[in-house]
Amino acid sequence: MTLFHFLNCVALTFGPHAVYFKATPLSEYDTLGTCVKAALVYLGTALIKLVCLATFLQVSDTDSFDAPQELVKALIGFLDVAGLYFALTQLTYRNISQNHKFQAVGLGWAFADSVLQRLAPLWIGARGLEFTWDYLLQGVQANANLVLTISLAALGSLMWLRKNKPAALVPLVYASAGILATMPSITSYLRRGLRWHAPKVVGFEISASLVMAFITWRLFSACHQKPQSS
Repeated sequence: MTLFHFLNCVALTFGPHAVYFKATPLSEYDTLGTCVKAALVYLGTALIKLVCLATFLQVSDTDSFDAPQELVKALIGFLDVAGLYFALTQLTYRNISQNHKFQAVGLGWAFADSVLQRLAPLWIGARGLEFTWDYLLQGVQANANLVLTISLAALGSLMWLRKNKPAALVPLVYASAGILATMPSITSYLRRGLRWHAPKVVGFEISASLVMAFITWRLFSACHQKPQSS
């Protein structure tokens, strides 16, 4: 039973990444190398963030919401944006389109995040004798993070790779990217500041990921529309 629970949690956490890769044209255009490169950039970014967190954050004995510390954590979290910028603009890839590039980068980034953040807890906790919903919620949270990361990568491709964007949409693109980049701080405030329980926080993340994915899709479609000739 414990092994079955562990396998269910692993499938829920990592299965959608494989399904996304196989169900989209990413597998047809040989973008696996792009996903791997993005994952390696994520690992490097995570290491830099870890050093910054250990340097600038103070160890707290309580689990209460500390606004100054959370602000520092949010600023350090923007290193993810810098990492995505590097992955999207500085790495060399095979001849793939912009649409496939941001999807591959976002998928590799999200997969590496799930492995680094959730694999060890699943291996240690989900194999325990006592059943708990916590690890299933982690799997659902990984799915929300996948959607949010691909959305942020899509907005990043609009900001850094798309030159002829409609001027009226530029503020919306940057505002949406800012919301996605600060999502960890928002969920931290809900969990530690407002004392939301884990299911409620995960429900918010799922809802927010769907809303932001829809907004990103609309912005992406609008920025790629050909101007009508008069």
